[in-house]
Amino acid sequence: MTTMDILFRYGTQPSEAVLSALSGAREVYGIRRLQFDRTRQTVLVEYDATRLTGAVVASLMRRAGLDVTEELSLIPPPPPPPPAPPATPA
Repeated sequence: MTTMDILFRYGTQPSEAVLSALSGAREVYGIRRLQFDRTRQTVLVEYDATRLTGAVVASLMRRAGLDVTEELSLIPPPPPPPPAPPATPA
């Protein structure tokens, strides 16, 4: 088993019906965990990559009724480069 995480942003807050459908998606063999962050409007899905792909996971979320708008990177962007030292006159 190869455990992977994928992070999705969703547009509208999920209703009770969508949350119920998502709990059914957890029954899909290979979906291990769903973790919602309501303030950032994201859901982190842990899944078995030997059974599912990211595209299949996204499809499962959409079929359950979640308004998935984009997949987000789990790797933070690199820090900006330090400012260049001022040029000295010759």
